[in-house]
Amino acid sequence: MDKIIYESILLKCNPQRAFDMFTMNEHWEKWLTVAADVDPVVGGKYELFWVPDDRENDSTIGCKVLAVQPGKLLSFEWKGPKQFKHFMNNARPLTNVVVSFIHTEEGTEVHLLHTGWRDTPEWEEARQWFITQWKATFSELEKYVIQNI
Repeated sequence: MDKIIYESILLKCNPQRAFDMFTMNEHWEKWLTVAADVDPVVGGKYELFWVPDDRENDSTIGCKVLAVQPGKLLSFEWKGPKQFKHFMNNARPLTNVVVSFIHTEEGTEVHLLHTGWRDTPEWEEARQWFITQWKATFSELEKYVIQNI
């Protein structure tokens, strides 16, 4: 359990809108990445590109949706950036992200679990990097939702 990354946030929107932030390309491209190719069905693409001209690096190219329940749950594979590519992106299975969306009176609680971390120093370095990145990502998501209510 200590190798799991957990992040959560309360978004001032309904669960379907929060879910859309993780499944609709036009939303991804405004709060996190430069280009997105997400098909939110089991087996569908879950590809985000931070440098679209270099699709093999700093992307989730080849990642797939593992589970989907609209407005409630989304699970997908995840890859690492260029500095962790040599071990993260060739591991099988890849790391896995599960996002749940829970309706509350105030909006939607979004809970993210990032699992699949191995037990070596380089994997721990990658995990620590992602802890920081997911916190920053959720901060950007919150700003985007507030600006686009």
